[in-house]
Amino acid sequence: MKKKILFLTGTRADFGKLKTLISSVDKHNDFEYTIFATGIHLLAKYGYTVKEIYRSGFENVFTYMNQIEGEDMEIVLANTIVGLSRYLHEHPVDMIVVHGDRVEALAGATTGALRNTLVAHIEGGEISGTIDELMRHAISKLSHIHFVASEVAEKRLQQLGEDPSTIFRIGSPDVDVMLSTNLPSLELARERYQIPFESYGVAILHPVTTEYEKQEEHANIFVKTLLESNQNYIAVYPNNDHGSEFIFKAYKKLEGHKNIRLFPSLRFEYFLRFLKDARFLIGNSSAGVHEAPIYGVPTINIGTRQRNRFYHESIFDIDFDTSQILNKISDFHEHTRYELCTYYGDGNSAEKFMEALESEAWKIANQKQFKDLNKNV
Repeated sequence: MKKKILFLTGTRADFGKLKTLISSVDKHNDFEYTIFATGIHLLAKYGYTVKEIYRSGFENVFTYMNQIEGEDMEIVLANTIVGLSRYLHEHPVDMIVVHGDRVEALAGATTGALRNTLVAHIEGGEISGTIDELMRHAISKLSHIHFVASEVAEKRLQQLGEDPSTIFRIGSPDVDVMLSTNLPSLELARERYQIPFESYGVAILHPVTTEYEKQEEHANIFVKTLLESNQNYIAVYPNNDHGSEFIFKAYKKLEGHKNIRLFPSLRFEYFLRFLKDARFLIGNSSAGVHEAPIYGVPTINIGTRQRNRFYHESIFDIDFDTSQILNKISDFHEHTRYELCTYYGDGNSAEKFMEALESEAWKIANQKQFKDLNKNV
């Protein structure tokens, strides 16, 4: 009988990370997949990105609306646990796969742990400067199997008491897509999204939930800087964390400017193409510290959201200060590039993921044991 694997996705970003893994499971004779799509995938304001899941060729998709706009994160967490639990009551699976640090992933790991179902966590062991880090580590502690992106992440999980035999270093799955030959051409991408300019920066600002009282000021500074820079930008909506309302309010000032194209979302492969050819990425998105260095694209990383994460020579940390940001923008010309980063793997994450599923993963027990680093404890 085939092993049933459920992939939970709540955002455009985590689906991009899970996509190649789902495809590999779909092609394997011993496994079958289900996609539990929820979160902002189902919100029209963010582009109803569940359609991208179907456009990628996946058919076994269950959709569940876990929120309405503006609902607090703890309510979204509770809603997702209820919906997923009810789904699993009718459609039990052998493994739940979650990614990263979002509230939907926490719900998936919680539900799996309490239902005695194996939970596999993609990209645990990373750190960041917000509440996301707390959720990522909590997800790791609720998960039985860990597919990590780097040796550093692997060591952090061991520091958290995770058994080394449950940790598989596969790299970051989105690198599989980034380094593939399947990205659209820049010409096709510009035509699809009606981008009139050839030279541009990519702009993405997300709220920082632990700095809610500063969010309105930071959003206004970000928008003011974009406008004063006189550069072309492809800008993408923020996520729906607490404080995003201030960013949306500030973004209204970008409407109507011929040098700025603002989108609720971009299809993953098209976003990667735009990023690969961008002059720079500006804002506080994880794409600036994760994806951009892989292409050698410079990142102007503003504020604290990504401050404690991976460092590369292409990443420049700057506070919310317009003059400082403008000075840094002036440093980059159209062809500024840095050494390509290989920290997150070489593009064979799906292959390594399947190797684990074909061998050791199913031997891992549902009952976890804390592994002390100090052997004498």
